[in-house]
Amino acid sequence: MNPLTTALRALDRRLVLGVLFMCGSGLVFPIMNGCAKILGAHYSSLQVSWARAFGHVVFMLAAFLPRYGVAMLRTKRPGVQLARSTMLFLSNLCFFFAITYIPIAKAASISMTAPLIVALLAWPMLGERTTPLRLALLAVGFAGVLIVIRPGSVLFHWASLFVIANSTFYGVYQILTRRISGIDAPETSAVYSSTVGAFVMLLVMPFVWKNPENWFHLGLFCSMGVLGAIGHYCVARALQYAPANLVTPFQYFQLIGSVLVGYLFFDDLPDALTWLGAGIIMSVGLGMGWSQTRRAA
Repeated sequence: MNPLTTALRALDRRLVLGVLFMCGSGLVFPIMNGCAKILGAHYSSLQVSWARAFGHVVFMLAAFLPRYGVAMLRTKRPGVQLARSTMLFLSNLCFFFAITYIPIAKAASISMTAPLIVALLAWPMLGERTTPLRLALLAVGFAGVLIVIRPGSVLFHWASLFVIANSTFYGVYQILTRRISGIDAPETSAVYSSTVGAFVMLLVMPFVWKNPENWFHLGLFCSMGVLGAIGHYCVARALQYAPANLVTPFQYFQLIGSVLVGYLFFDDLPDALTWLGAGIIMSVGLGMGWSQTRRAA
């Protein structure tokens, strides 16, 4: 076989794997959110968020320590890692609290504004200059959020504001991740990302802890950290197999996964305006990714 043909087929296979891994994360994260919504009806959001963080750290340590040893835990920027972990914990806490009151698909639609918030904060925090086109796209994207939330209408729920807070915290988390990416190893950052939620929150657990009511709830608590870790692993593998500008748009597959989980677990389906707002947010996110790709080119 022609060596060029062989190389192209291998490249195509890697690109397909990258897309599949990103779509896989779009199914795993909504399942984790579904578990959180079920538990949120019976337990404090603080306890649910702690279980997600603690399970994540335990799973990551079990996966990485045998291969990399304790040297993996050394970080050159402990302050940045602590800030990252705090932002991720607050992000998860806000989202898990919100989905106790609103459908998962609606929350997922609002949370897709995280890339827009990253673009908004990248200028003051990273010095990445923006353009009038990107500012216009940001305005359209946040108009899509207003369509989903519908403030002032009878369909507005105050818990939607916590999803906006979730997106803001996650946006800052992503920016801090960019700052640390060339300094600490990815495995180090993966472990430290949930340390605040896993260990600092142990001080709070005695005040909010409630024993699992049954084996099903215990299984949900144990599975949340594993699902979160698998989801982040899928994202990392997707970026390993394919360029970010190719696989990142497939993160919006999470909306489809959220609709499926919302329907199968809770018999919830988004209304027409939620679909419209989500479509606007997705289109803006894709447009900003395209503009960034052209700028890089």
